Amino acid sequence: MPDTSLILLLLILLGIAVWFVWPRYTLSRAVEEPFPKEWRNTLMRNFPVYRRLPTDLQLQLKRRIKQFIHEKDFVGCADFEVDDEVRVTIAASACLLLLNRDTDVYAGLHYILVYPDAFLVKRETTDSTGLQTMKQTGVLGESWSNGKVILSWQDVLKGNSKFNNGSNVAIHEFAHQLDHESGSTNGSPLLGAASRYERWAAVFTDEFKRLQQAAYQGDRTLIDQYGATEPAEFFAVVTETFFEKPVQMSKQHPALFKELQGYYKVDPRDWLD
Repeated sequence: MPDTSLILLLLILLGIAVWFVWPRYTLSRAVEEPFPKEWRNTLMRNFPVYRRLPTDLQLQLKRRIKQFIHEKDFVGCADFEVDDEVRVTIAASACLLLLNRDTDVYAGLHYILVYPDAFLVKRETTDSTGLQTMKQTGVLGESWSNGKVILSWQDVLKGNSKFNNGSNVAIHEFAHQLDHESGSTNGSPLLGAASRYERWAAVFTDEFKRLQQAAYQGDRTLIDQYGATEPAEFFAVVTETFFEKPVQMSKQHPALFKELQGYYKVDPRDWLD
């Protein structure tokens, strides 16, 4: 008669092996599958910057998109129906920030909530007397530290169709997710060597103060002045500028452009028409 304790141990070991191996196996299968023609058509239609990427980056992007869609759960909100067009379009925006980088595909992100259009959220506001009230505010997107990104579908499409105005809600919110990988959403993502943090802090602090001063004085700026509200928003906003207005940024803010180029490992100036 077989030893029941040995059988139980073998079953436990088998369960542990399956628990570790199965996710990797299914991911490998998903990533190695051919990129569907319909998905490529979606990229051409809804993510036109894809056409300007060199072939090697196009291949990287498609591979990352497959992994992103395999790993993340998309949830439609306010009766919005999520289909492959939505998944591929949003995944493309997210994965553009990962090209040439040896990194996970947003390991801490689990859910993408998608509204058909701008949505209302409740915000606590404080007036000049110190009185706090709850107020509903319309927003285009949000990034939460508990593994969720919320997006307005119409504004995702709008941001991608005008990929030269420095405003892209999807890029903005996924930049927040990268920022949070360090454990704190504070404008300083994972950079590696200590020397990089020192240089990053010096450049970003100087540029953040310059943007705040310009906003206070009412001066026009290349960088959206919403970035002057706090360091986390500054990082997300300058990421939008880096990808959508790289030539202007490299000329007007060369040190900032260099830091972002070092972090994102690409030069969007090469993608211009």
